[in-house]
Amino acid sequence: MFDFGSITTWFDNLLESVMPSWAATVIECVIIGVVLLLVYALLAIFYIFYERKLCAWFQCRLGPMRVGPWGILQVFADMFKILIKELIRLENIDRFLFALAPYLVIIASVVSFSVLPWGNGLQVIDFNIGVFFMIAASSLGVLGILLAGWSSNNKYTLIGAMRSGAQMISYELSVGLSIMTIVVLAGTMSVSELVAAQADGWFLFKGHISAVIAFIIYLIAATGETNRGPFDLPEAEHELTAGYHTEYSGIHFGFFYLAEYLNLFIVSGIASLMFLGGWMPLHIPGWDGFNMVMDYIPSVVWFLGKAFFISFIIIWFKWSFPRVRIDQLLALEWKYLMPIGLFNLVLMTLLVVYGLHF
Repeated sequence: MFDFGSITTWFDNLLESVMPSWAATVIECVIIGVVLLLVYALLAIFYIFYERKLCAWFQCRLGPMRVGPWGILQVFADMFKILIKELIRLENIDRFLFALAPYLVIIASVVSFSVLPWGNGLQVIDFNIGVFFMIAASSLGVLGILLAGWSSNNKYTLIGAMRSGAQMISYELSVGLSIMTIVVLAGTMSVSELVAAQADGWFLFKGHISAVIAFIIYLIAATGETNRGPFDLPEAEHELTAGYHTEYSGIHFGFFYLAEYLNLFIVSGIASLMFLGGWMPLHIPGWDGFNMVMDYIPSVVWFLGKAFFISFIIIWFKWSFPRVRIDQLLALEWKYLMPIGLFNLVLMTLLVVYGLHF
């Protein structure tokens, strides 16, 4: 399988051969930042179109069809509309926090986005506590949501923000327990080592029943943490208009909109990393010919394909189940998911200690 690390190493050596090391590092950081933002925007555009078409398919409709072939240009038209819409100036709000909130949400999303292993040797950040860093960075988004609700000086936005904060903090526990279950199985928090440990089989298949339970809990909890249906109580239109971003307009609203779809990709990418091998191809021990064919598929295609598949499942949840009440949402986490997750973590520990996993 092609190693993208050879390209990055060659480019680094090229820069350092013509300029000081610090200048090469600065240029590399700028290029990485630009590429991340570009990919971030393109993925958001893709996910908007992806969900619209899946939603239409589930409801026996066509979805966007008029603007461009198969409606592809409809998303670009909507993006252009958001960019040129006026930023409405509101009275009696905390202007600094109101303006800061969407940027906090975007920053948390981009930092988490940068930790994901896109391919063999294609990763921005890799260190021995990469999983811990990923969880910590993703949890910052709730601060932006709480600030948005508080600074808007609107009771509906405040209620939406409080709902979202309670929901995200609650469901982060089950997400963290599911991830820690796989960390116990792998014995490492390094993202690259997690992928390498699945060369002979993805954790979902070789982690015994405990890995399957962790995967199911993760899918449910990740849907809740990203405020997506049927857990989209913070944006319950029939109660709170648009929830915590009711008072936002123009590009500020666009930031929340982008972050929602990119958070969907991030939780899907983490699921791909923890349970489905990340960019690692499907290898079956003893099937050398099959494994060789799988290695010809580029690692980036493997990672994106797995992430899009997990996203499909989460979108399927949204368009298949009715919205739950806030008490039902919190009861599901505190009475069921978290106790099962704790028991499952202990079960995985016993499986690893006694060597009962595959």
